[in-house]
Amino acid sequence: MVFSMTGYGRGQQVLHGREITVEIKSVNSRYFEYSSRIPRAYSWVDERLKRQLSSAIARGKAELSLTVTEVEGAAAEIHVNESLAREYLNALRGLAQSLSVEDDVTVNTLVRFSDIFTVEKPQMDEEEVLGDVISVAQQAIEAFRAMRQTEGEKLCEDVLTRLARIEEMVNEIEQLAEGRVEVYTRRLYEKLKALLEDRTVDDARILTEAAIFADKTAVDEETVRLHSHIRQYREILSAGGPVGRKLDFLTQELNRETNTIGSKTQDLAVTRLVVEIKAEIEKIREQIQNIE
Repeated sequence: MVFSMTGYGRGQQVLHGREITVEIKSVNSRYFEYSSRIPRAYSWVDERLKRQLSSAIARGKAELSLTVTEVEGAAAEIHVNESLAREYLNALRGLAQSLSVEDDVTVNTLVRFSDIFTVEKPQMDEEEVLGDVISVAQQAIEAFRAMRQTEGEKLCEDVLTRLARIEEMVNEIEQLAEGRVEVYTRRLYEKLKALLEDRTVDDARILTEAAIFADKTAVDEETVRLHSHIRQYREILSAGGPVGRKLDFLTQELNRETNTIGSKTQDLAVTRLVVEIKAEIEKIREQIQNIE
């Protein structure tokens, strides 16, 4: 199967008290490019995620986003420094007495002094976290690849349709080329006969000129190679996998052979077909820019 280089995938699970979300999106690129947006506390998983993603895609500019949210409150312990709190309390009461104001110190007053509290979070189990993140990332990658596959199938179908049209036009060129020497010979004979009037036309000279013309305008090799390239194109698309670079090379070859036919032909009908083939090749080129 053929994959597009553009796609999006999302995975989300709650594992071991954490809600983990991984999102992946990609656009076209000649090579595999990776960037990420990961919380600083989990930056150590980035390299592992990069390897996981690179094993799933060959080309494309991919961006991965990771978010982790604690969903269970028991994940932290809060300790109160009672001695410090008592010092604050005594200081506030002494201040109230010295200023002759109401002593209205309450617990709500003391909680404003954040330094009397210490929050301790349990040490992170990195192996557990890594396993959970990898699991969610795989879910995102599967959705991501499914979208790329769907898009790739559409691209493949369009390219195959255009190849069939090009093949039809190459067949037309071959049919038009079959009688070109005979037509040229007949026209040359009639022209020389009119110019020479009563004198005899040299048949040997006619045949020589016809042979030269045939050699200069022969497109047999080009059409054979075009058929070969089209066949290879279909085989590569059928084989699937990362085929974009191979198709890019074959597209250049299709264009080169078509240009050669255009430079050789003196037939208006063939010239029109060459223009149409080049238009189809350009549309194919645009499509394969999206193929992995």
